Amino acid sequence: MFINKTAEGKNNLCGGRVAALRSERKMSQRMLADGLQLMGLDVDKNAIQRIEAGKRFVTDIELKTIAAFFEVSADELIS
Repeated sequence: MFINKTAEGKNNLCGGRVAALRSERKMSQRMLADGLQLMGLDVDKNAIQRIEAGKRFVTDIELKTIAAFFEVSADELIS
């Protein structure tokens, strides 16, 4: 049986890095959600919270937009 979770049981690989990048920039989860919405990504503060906690899957479109927002590569977000 195949399970779509990390070894730690998380639903995404990028949550920790998203939290770190947001924290480095002294942004709230609400500020990040607002910035992503301005880029056309329909997310709210609760979605950001769940992504960072590893409780929410992240689509490739979301990953690409988050990477562009932080001006990093998608690879940097998932490694």
